[in-house]
Amino acid sequence: MYIIPAPQKLERTAGSFLVRFTTWITLDVSCSEQVKRQAGLFQKSLEKNLGYELLLTRGKGRKGDILVKQDDSMEKESYTLIISEDGVVLTGEESGIWHGMQTILQIAAQKGGRWPSVNISDKPDLPNRGYYFDCARGRVPKLSWLKQLADRMAYYKMNQLQLYIEHSFLFRDFSELWRDDTPLTAAEIMELDSYCKDRGIELVPSLSSFGHLHKLLSSKQYCHLCELEDSEKQPFSYRARMHHHTINATDPESAALIKRMITEYMELFTSRKFNICADETFDLGTGKSKKEVEEKGKSHVYIGYVRELAQFLVDNGRTPMFWGDIMWGFPEMIRELPKEIVCLNWGYLWDQREEETKWMKEAGATQYCCPGVCGWNQFVNLNWNAYENNKRLASYAMKYGAIGLLNTDWGDFAHMNHPDFSRTGMIYGASFSWNTKDIPSFEEMNQRIGRMEFKDASENFLNTVAKLPDNSAFEWEGAVRYMELCKGLKEFEENHREYMEAHKAAMEDVIAKSEKIKAVEDQLYALSASFAGETKELIKPYLVAAQAMLIFNEIGKVVYHEYCGMTFKHMPDTWELAERLEVWFYHYKECFRKISKESELYRMQEMICFYGDYLRDHGEKKQTK
Repeated sequence: MYIIPAPQKLERTAGSFLVRFTTWITLDVSCSEQVKRQAGLFQKSLEKNLGYELLLTRGKGRKGDILVKQDDSMEKESYTLIISEDGVVLTGEESGIWHGMQTILQIAAQKGGRWPSVNISDKPDLPNRGYYFDCARGRVPKLSWLKQLADRMAYYKMNQLQLYIEHSFLFRDFSELWRDDTPLTAAEIMELDSYCKDRGIELVPSLSSFGHLHKLLSSKQYCHLCELEDSEKQPFSYRARMHHHTINATDPESAALIKRMITEYMELFTSRKFNICADETFDLGTGKSKKEVEEKGKSHVYIGYVRELAQFLVDNGRTPMFWGDIMWGFPEMIRELPKEIVCLNWGYLWDQREEETKWMKEAGATQYCCPGVCGWNQFVNLNWNAYENNKRLASYAMKYGAIGLLNTDWGDFAHMNHPDFSRTGMIYGASFSWNTKDIPSFEEMNQRIGRMEFKDASENFLNTVAKLPDNSAFEWEGAVRYMELCKGLKEFEENHREYMEAHKAAMEDVIAKSEKIKAVEDQLYALSASFAGETKELIKPYLVAAQAMLIFNEIGKVVYHEYCGMTFKHMPDTWELAERLEVWFYHYKECFRKISKESELYRMQEMICFYGDYLRDHGEKKQTK
């Protein structure tokens, strides 16, 4: 029997409890209104696992009941769970009761109506255990999917969700930002906020305010606030979108504009936190702010702007948060920011070092450690990297007294990877931030998640999927970069060529890699038999991703032959390959639209059409029959 996250203390005892259809769920009179609402959610979820509904009441428990008792003298989020032949007693602090209910649901999912006798005493190691999803660079998820995400987070005892917004919210006074997108609306945010709150999750607003303001600073109304002149006139580039469009921090109008946006957005949330991001300000000091940066120093200009926004939030009763990458250069200056501010200290390498976390600790910062699910720019997430990354960052959080772990899911280069592939990485973060000491091996953790999340009876699914990323020879990022090279976008030409050269070696064994992908693909088809119920629908996105790897590996042969003269034993029929690509994209769009609004799907479609034309231009036309 698996419980994710692993409880801090679990003792198996003799016997079991038979959950009859006549069993009652009884809420002790100590239980709050919040617990009463959550008990209704628990009752419905339990019915799905048992196949029958248990009656819910309030009062004094009897023998054979599932009794829920609230004790707010216990540590926050802690609970105890005793299952014996005589019944079930769940006792906890208000939020701890909800976590204990999830433990019961996980037991019921595996054991049906006969629950093994156990004594569990549990609490989290880190108080804030969150997930951060990019809704700005390619995907805007549907509200229905975001609610499913909240349910999943609650199931694994997470308590914070942030959605990254640059332009993909329907601001009332900024239609230029979202006119060609499908933005989240205020009504959707408020509905999601209530939905999350009922499930013990704090929905925290996050809004880009310094760097990464492509749409805002390309607009006719606000392009004058961009650090660089005429950047709005440049053709669209995935690289430029991420590396430019820093706001001019020395223009008073910049902070005033961002404050207007913050004011509108923050009122939709019950959370008293607000993440202003303020990361990757690559252009600061290279354009309009150059003179002031030369006079005062880049660190002082950066801090001054962040301080103004942070103090604005403090004055409005909010706790400001920001990404810590710029602060690494001058960590001691954290003292010049409001004492309430929280530094979000990110690092995404599988072997991520601890120095940055240490620096911020020594500087006196309140911080979260922020790993990633390692899905950006990938056809399938790099789960091994995500496992190692989350394990390390959770340990650094404990070592240096961080107050949380915020696991990130970015959307670089059009967010082409299917968001449901990030479930695994998200659960790594949920598990390791709750219990930083009991961390199973990569393979065992995948077996547990496969059984619990994907309902995979074989427990082989995730360890099979883990073989896919290593065999992608011509990756999505390489395809994007080469397209930008072919389109003659000069600014990043050298950088793109360096990337192409560095990844040339990956093409040397492309045929062997594709054969391995085909073997995994065959296994995935067979494994669908071991999936239960609705989880079977997750098979198709993985099969579509495997096909993408095969197709782009073949495209890579054509590209590298054209680019640098590489030769391969077998070259594809490029016209036939173009058709395979376009048929594949039909199925990809079907998967995309099930969970996401249209958003920037059109940009991805432009890329697929580019490669379809490219392939036909580099081969002989087929004879019509």
